[in-house]
Amino acid sequence: MATWIWVVIAIAVVVVIGFVAVEARKRSSAGLRNRFGPEYDRAVDNSDDRRTAEAGLRERERERAQFDIKPLPETDRLRFADEWRDLQELFVDQPAEAAAGADVLITRVMEAQGYPMKDFDAQAELVSVDHPNTVENYRFAHAVQQRSGAQQASTEDLREALLRYRSLFEELLRPEGNGAAATTTVGSRRRVATEPAAPATSGTGQVNGSGTTEVDNFAGPEATDADYHDQQIGQ
Repeated sequence: MATWIWVVIAIAVVVVIGFVAVEARKRSSAGLRNRFGPEYDRAVDNSDDRRTAEAGLRERERERAQFDIKPLPETDRLRFADEWRDLQELFVDQPAEAAAGADVLITRVMEAQGYPMKDFDAQAELVSVDHPNTVENYRFAHAVQQRSGAQQASTEDLREALLRYRSLFEELLRPEGNGAAATTTVGSRRRVATEPAAPATSGTGQVNGSGTTEVDNFAGPEATDADYHDQQIGQ
């Protein structure tokens, strides 16, 4: 009789341990899903199974923890913002050059913050730890810019790419401090950005990680000189 009691106890212990392990995995998965947002779904879709995807995301976090990524000093923020305005103005006459310049500018900003410069895919994965809501915009924009080099991107493609670059650029230039109001100079305007509970969307329907509802006032080549001038003055 005592033997059966011990068998029942052992089975109960195994069941409890299994239940605890399952719940721990669920909490871990939920934490990663909340941490990475759309990047979590992308990792799962591109992996053979969920566990492999989650292991990859945890590896990104461990690698990111090795680097001291810092917000930009105010002087650097303003300087990079001025360079972005120049690129936006350049787009009116030279959209391909503007998109290429945006790709280079974002890389320079990352480097200034302390990100290691690697091949693009590895770099995007590392950046996804800090900017999971806009890194896919970055991948999209970079792909368009690459096609542009082979003369395979339209002006509208390049316009969309620059808007997507901007979503990450604004996040990279955000000063330190979550939820605090921050003046962000982008395009040809200043605006106050605050971080909400969920990311807003841009005028193109893409995620805008800057935390504001973005009004697409990006003057493309289709705008006349007068339209562009009026747009700049009105902001």
